[in-house]
Amino acid sequence: MEEMKKARDTHNQKKQENEHKRKELSDKILEAQKSGCDLVELKKTLKELEDEAEDLKKKEEELDKKEKLTPWNVDTISHSGFSKTVLNTKPMPKQEELTDEEKEARMEQFIKDYEKEIKEFGMLRRYDDSKRYLQEHPYLVCEETANYFVIWCIKLQMEGKSNLMDHVAHQCICMQFIFVLAKQFDIDPRACVSSFFSRIQVADLEYKQSFDDELIAFKDRIRRRAEEKLEIARKEQEELEKMRQERLGPGGLDPVEVFETLPDELKKCFETRDIPLLKETIAKMDKEEARYHMQRCVASGLWIPDGKKKENDGEGEGEGEEQEQEQDDAQEEVEATEEEQT
Repeated sequence: MEEMKKARDTHNQKKQENEHKRKELSDKILEAQKSGCDLVELKKTLKELEDEAEDLKKKEEELDKKEKLTPWNVDTISHSGFSKTVLNTKPMPKQEELTDEEKEARMEQFIKDYEKEIKEFGMLRRYDDSKRYLQEHPYLVCEETANYFVIWCIKLQMEGKSNLMDHVAHQCICMQFIFVLAKQFDIDPRACVSSFFSRIQVADLEYKQSFDDELIAFKDRIRRRAEEKLEIARKEQEELEKMRQERLGPGGLDPVEVFETLPDELKKCFETRDIPLLKETIAKMDKEEARYHMQRCVASGLWIPDGKKKENDGEGEGEGEEQEQEQDDAQEEVEATEEEQT
């Protein structure tokens, strides 16, 4: 505030000097006109003073705007019409140097400990209630809460809950403006809660407009990010479906899905490609259950019953024949087992 006062005093002094010089020069021009003297130099000087006056006017407008946007503290709001507000002068906590893994771990722990309180604050609608809640839960005034709100807003928008997203976004920007105050004063953000809510509730139009503009911009960013994530999800789903269609066996079943439904003992057989174990396992199973699973294995292409897989590559012919023989042996064992159980 002292710096602002000095700038205002310096500006006023320059303004007065300019007005005084222009008045004196105007008088000289009038006298010169009466006496018939050359007016070129006098008018040139007057033009320079008028240009300077225009610059001073713009500078004054900038000072006025800067004063209106200056955060309120004990110096700026302790005057008639406002109760005295004293900021806690506790310095800004030093930022810890954390790795990405450490930051992620801290965020997870914070959510685990305080997610209920974060959501309660996010659902509040009145400034007085929000102020009181943060004063009662000062540990929420931190970057982790703001980050949670961003993630929450994106999730709500992706779920089509735009109205709820708008509200949570408002609470997020409140938190961000508290951080701005803290940075300007270089003090702990928790010491700025009261000052922010006092200011936003009785704010001049410019300050309120800056808040609303940031809120609108934030919600636009959330909508764009949500749409980007939805588009990524759509493309991933399309790719997964394409891969699934390519995997489908002759009977239209997905071998991956069929494998997941197999009993553990059958899974082990296919994982190890152990034909003797498969024969043994089938022999121990209920006939209907064995037939059900083997039919699905055939329909999905997980099992080729006739072993007639053709190899065009001569180099792999021997291995192909061996696999065909193994499959034929296993299929014969399945059929033999079914006959025995019948």
